Amino acid sequence: MARIYGKNIMLREYQREDLRYIRNWVNDPLITETLSDVFLYPHSMDMTEGFLDMMMEGKNPNIKGFVIGHRQSGKYIGQIDLFKIDWKNRCAELAITIGSVEQQGKGIGKEAISLLLDFAFNRMNLHRIGLEVYDFNERGYRCYKSTGFKEEGRQRQCHFHKGHYRDKINMGILKDEYKEGFFVNGE
Repeated sequence: MARIYGKNIMLREYQREDLRYIRNWVNDPLITETLSDVFLYPHSMDMTEGFLDMMMEGKNPNIKGFVIGHRQSGKYIGQIDLFKIDWKNRCAELAITIGSVEQQGKGIGKEAISLLLDFAFNRMNLHRIGLEVYDFNERGYRCYKSTGFKEEGRQRQCHFHKGHYRDKINMGILKDEYKEGFFVNGE
């Protein structure tokens, strides 16, 4: 996949140099607590390298992704991936991580999602992008809503977090709901 440039960021290919940045967040509970249970247990260096190798090789047709990099330097900020790509039905799931607390809340996620939606709908010809977000991840939920995702349902009390059962919210956006160029240009 080619690089995609936004106002402040680029979406670029995974590189071997990204390993140290991924290792900085992959076991940090401040970053991983809102992510899937894949991050419930510590990740070894081998696990992280295995993921990075898989993304760099690009051999799995059902997973495609980008590193979110600084627009000028390309320096790793986070990553945004499409997984469970269903080529017949033109659907995929989205996952995003901003790899440091200092970079969160600056609009990077919104810009990255907007760029990825434009690519997914207008270059990959996907029809629907879905995602899951926990009800306690209010910042993520607001970001997804602001980029056009709609709440489609909830799995009530299916996630145990800090002593309480919490909801998992299912969200999605269809190609005909996406306003071409609207979110990409930040308007």
